[in-house]
Formats: sequence, structure tokens, C-alpha cells
Amino acid sequence: MQNDSSSLNILNTKTSTPLKEDAFLMDDEMKISLISERFGEILEILGLDLSNDSLKGTPDRIAKMYVKEIFSGLNPANRPEPTLFDNSFSYGEMLVEKNISVFSNCEHHFVPITGKAHVAYVSSGKVIGLSKLNRIVQYYAQRPQIQERLTIQIAEEIAQVLATDDVAVMIDANHHCVSARGIRDISSSTITTYFGGQFKDKDKKNEFLTYISK
Repeated sequence: MQNDSSSLNILNTKTSTPLKEDAFLMDDEMKISLISERFGEILEILGLDLSNDSLKGTPDRIAKMYVKEIFSGLNPANRPEPTLFDNSFSYGEMLVEKNISVFSNCEHHFVPITGKAHVAYVSSGKVIGLSKLNRIVQYYAQRPQIQERLTIQIAEEIAQVLATDDVAVMIDANHHCVSARGIRDISSSTITTYFGGQFKDKDKKNEFLTYISK
């Protein structure tokens, strides 16, 4: 895949996912082939018998899952195309979509981050198809992440698409690097927030927080 404007944007933003400059030169099939080969080596180092019926297809399954599913957000070709409409009703209050499912992976240990995202914006003249908000969350979640960066990336994408600073994002998530290893705390969660434009105002911020707490 050749570098294009969308891939260059991913590399050049201050909140970008850390990527190599040649990250987009290799196509998906080549990535799958190489990951499968090397993941097979990892399994063999662990002492697993890849001739076993249950394991022999695992390297291929893992490779396809990485490239086509859980890390598909690394490919700018998968960036969702926004569907925008005129704000013909002159709706001037916030629009909130809450409880958007988040499934990502911690870039420190490559184990899941699972939780909910809540997003809101005030229209500057356009509104976005509701499912596109979910797709924006999913796109940025489907890559190795840290929650702080994910929160900002979602907010900046919505702000750019809708040409408005009036955007709020909250993510409440469980980190399996905390629950499944190390301290093994299964009860804690992590909350991150972004408040832009009107949402920096205390009353507007509290209105958003009230809606998502219901």
C-alpha cells in the first residue's frame, strides 16, 4: 500500500499512534504471512506442538485476526467515511451518544482494554449519522492503544469531521493488564475525558456528565 494523504496524517498528528515511516508499504497479505510465521515460532519456543489439530491453524488465525480485525485501525484505508447532513432543524443543544462499546488492546502488554465510550457534540451546521460515531470509536480502538491517546484521537476526529470544537468524550474501561496479570485487580476501571469548546464551561460539562450517568 502506498503512502497517501490519510496515511501521512496518521504519522504527522501530535496524538498519533507511534508508527514507522514505512508502515503502509506492506500489503495485508504479506503482513498476515509474516505474522503467522513468527507467531508460530513464538508458540514453538513456548513448547507447543503445532502438529496438534487444535494448534496447527493458530498462527494463521492469530495473524488474520491481528491484521483484519483487532488491529485493523492501523490501516488508514479502514478510516470511516463520515455521513453528514445539514442541521436543518437548527438543533443547538448537545447530541449525546453513550455506552458505545470499546474493545482495544493495551500497547504495553497486548491484552484487551474493554469498556464504554460516551461522546457528545454541538453542531456548527452539520450533523453526523449516529452509527458513524460508533465507527469512529471502533476505528481508533482497533489498534494497540493507551486510553488517554484513544480518548483524544476520538475527540479530534469528531471535531475535524464536524468542524466544531464543541466535543466531549469520556471512556470508562477495564484494563486486562491490571486484571489478568500483575496486581490482578478485577474491580478497578479507568476513566479518561476530553472537553472542548463549550464543554469547557462548567454547566455544559455537568449537563453532559448528568446525561451519561443516567
